[in-house]
Amino acid sequence: MGLSNLFKVAAFFIGFTVTANAAESIRGFTKENSDKQYALEAEIDKRINLKNMDEWMKYMTSKPHATGQPFDKEVAEFIADKFKEWGYDTKIETYNILMPTPKIRILEMVHPVKWTASLEEDAVNDDPTSDQDDRLPVYHSFSPDGEVTAEVVFVNQGLREDYEDLARRGVDVKGKIVLAKYGGSWRGIKPKMAEEFGAIGALIYSDPKDDGYGQGDIYPKGPWKHPTGAQRGSIMDLPTRPGDPLTPYVGATEGAKRIALEDVEIFVGIPTLPISYSDAMPILKALEGPVAPPRWRGGLPITYHMGPGPAKLHLKLEFNWDIVPTYNIIAKMEGSEFPDQWVIRGNHHDAWVHGAADPISGLVVEMEEARILSEYAKETGWKPKRTIVFAAWGSEEQGLIGSVEWVEEHALELREKAVAYINTDGNGAGFLGAGGSHTLETFFDEIAHSVTDPIQGMTAADRVRSRNLMSSNPLTRSRAEKSSHYYLSALGSGSDYSGFFQHLGITSMNIGYGGEYGGGSYHTNYDSYHYYTKFRDPGLHYTKALGSVTGRVATRLANADVLPFQFGNMARTVSEYADEMVSAMEKTRKDVERHNMLINDGHYKAAANIREVYVAPDLREEVPYINLSPMQNSVDRLLASGKAFDEAYMALAASGYNMSNGDINKLDKLMYQIEAKLTRPEGLPRRPWYRHHIYAPGYYTGYGVKTLPGVREGIEEYKWEETEEQMVKLAEVLKAYCDQLDQATAMMH
Repeated sequence: MGLSNLFKVAAFFIGFTVTANAAESIRGFTKENSDKQYALEAEIDKRINLKNMDEWMKYMTSKPHATGQPFDKEVAEFIADKFKEWGYDTKIETYNILMPTPKIRILEMVHPVKWTASLEEDAVNDDPTSDQDDRLPVYHSFSPDGEVTAEVVFVNQGLREDYEDLARRGVDVKGKIVLAKYGGSWRGIKPKMAEEFGAIGALIYSDPKDDGYGQGDIYPKGPWKHPTGAQRGSIMDLPTRPGDPLTPYVGATEGAKRIALEDVEIFVGIPTLPISYSDAMPILKALEGPVAPPRWRGGLPITYHMGPGPAKLHLKLEFNWDIVPTYNIIAKMEGSEFPDQWVIRGNHHDAWVHGAADPISGLVVEMEEARILSEYAKETGWKPKRTIVFAAWGSEEQGLIGSVEWVEEHALELREKAVAYINTDGNGAGFLGAGGSHTLETFFDEIAHSVTDPIQGMTAADRVRSRNLMSSNPLTRSRAEKSSHYYLSALGSGSDYSGFFQHLGITSMNIGYGGEYGGGSYHTNYDSYHYYTKFRDPGLHYTKALGSVTGRVATRLANADVLPFQFGNMARTVSEYADEMVSAMEKTRKDVERHNMLINDGHYKAAANIREVYVAPDLREEVPYINLSPMQNSVDRLLASGKAFDEAYMALAASGYNMSNGDINKLDKLMYQIEAKLTRPEGLPRRPWYRHHIYAPGYYTGYGVKTLPGVREGIEEYKWEETEEQMVKLAEVLKAYCDQLDQATAMMH
């Protein structure tokens, strides 16, 4: 799409937002029902009880409660008992899932000196839960058993460009153990990439320059990483498929058919272990070889070398591969008018150790929302028009397992009934962050302008705008200069929305505050009640603020006269993604032309070998001209259909949403089931579980999103036939999307 069309869409979009706000009616509500909704929101804000959330957090983080541990079940029962006490129709749904735990962990240097890694996190005097013996040790879940002895190569963050740097310096990782820093990509990508390059083992640590004394005072004096702190985590291949490894595509119920452990396709093949920067220091100090380039260097008091060796390590890992129960708590408040439309609000309850920030800070907010709505309903007789489902998921940390198993088991019902899934996870002081389907962007923009930052006193949207005005990203800064509109980010992976959004095509959002606190506690022994209340959100001001935001999100969706979806900004966003694909093709063509010229001239000899890892064909072939017209034509239609829908919706709003309940139900369904039109049953190339053709986690980024993933990754990986095929499939899903959108528009006319 040309820039002139883009500006027209943006102008229409911004104009609509201003008009809606000026009318003082909430999108989807009549003026009368807007007043009732505002009254409910005022009650939510007034009734949020910090003492409740503080007490619940203190109890649920008092002991380690990873999947399979005794306190995990106690936490699940505690949550379920609360929902039952408040009057919800509540049940615990149990799944039996694979949960490996460490049996043997040995990391020792055998040359040039003898040294054994601690692999332990120290207790600290100020933190009363930091010395508990029943916590899971530092490890990576779903690392294979293995024993290797080899020289070490330092690979920076273990990204593709880092291996290119190594190759240019003649350093090969084949047969070696790699040592990588956290950062730059999700943890599971690092051993995945290392294995592709021939490494036989992987270690990952947080460098103090990024998270430690290089940033500020370390825990317990400050929020940054303690020298013995190490980030646990799953290294299941989430970009291929999350969920229980043994029960793909079906819920892990007691009678489910399970595949053999050796047939699981989402495990990395080399033993992998996280370590602290205190354990990384002796290894890095013992390395020689080329001096690492400036962008690789960390904060340890050494010269960073790449290796290989002379440091040689012995790494031995062995695990218990147990089937254990995991618990999902499902609590429902039935809707008065549209009981078969479900607004689902979720957060996980399991943690690697104590999990105060991740996930309990988000869970106590969800529980307080549920308590307030129950109390308000009992006092006033209020009921939501649509059913609200509160969910607390198990086994998120192992690979989104609890939510994915529930989604897979209940897929047919969810496709029919789920209006939207609203997720929170970690929270803390700072800026309001939200990502999700762009059909909810205008809806959420109204909310971001209606809640006040608890410390700064401005609206949450204005605070985000003030930050964005100083952004180094030209698009982010330009948008902030033009308006205070709140833009949703695109969703990749990393939390429980993935099964709803990218597998089933259910409109989803992920919401939380953050950005002001330091690092330090993530997935460590120190993610504790003491850490959270001292550093991450002292006074729980932003924990309360999150309740104001998500309370509005859930109840506005549940109470709206007509669902508040909007499609002009969805069309604008997809159009921007399509423009990026045009630019990516041109950039790739120029890069390959320059690359081949250098090879032909006898320069950059290592380049061919580097790129062959990712590119099967001869790089000397020119980049073909891909037919972009299917994508461009479908995007043009989407822009027109989105604009027509939004104009018809505005007219319907002006009429007071003058439709029968039967017609509203039909219109609502056309809107909330439209996201599924962006999915295809065969999914994306090499990962059929991911069916959404607009949003997916990147195959080599993990949590990071790839928009228009089929087309984008085809271009990035030089798969030209696949790129053209995915271009056609993208056009087909957008056509189906527009067909349904046009039906909704016709209903309003």
